Amino acid sequence: MRYDKILTVCSGNICRSPLAEHLLKPQLPNCFVASAGVTAWVGQGVDLKVIDAANRHHLNISGLSKHNAKQLTPQMCIFADLILVMEEKHIAAVAAIQPLARSKIMLLGQWTGQRNIPDPYRKDQAFFDNVYQQIADACNIWAKKLSH
Repeated sequence: MRYDKILTVCSGNICRSPLAEHLLKPQLPNCFVASAGVTAWVGQGVDLKVIDAANRHHLNISGLSKHNAKQLTPQMCIFADLILVMEEKHIAAVAAIQPLARSKIMLLGQWTGQRNIPDPYRKDQAFFDNVYQQIADACNIWAKKLSH
């Protein structure tokens, strides 16, 4: 199966999923990659600590700095070929929003040995930096798997 439309999902869509979206996009230039949250802070920008972590890792943050949080909808779930979530609790949350999408949902950290990627919101910068690295490692693995 081809995965041309990828959706990254977290809780508020202000930390983890937008970061994953912007890490995957350049690695999968022929894919549509977007992000949303199961309890999104609709319209909010990315947490500044995510921007700081991205800057330290030399990620082009132009897309991140323009991000506006979006609520996950049933239509988004149907549209996506693959939905990558940050934590096991997000699997149930996405399936509750669109039960038909259950077979498309996988953990972003599925291949890293650390399946759940913790929420850095309201944590210190060191925690954000650690989560950044977890997401970057997971995105690199997914990009390799999806490129073949």
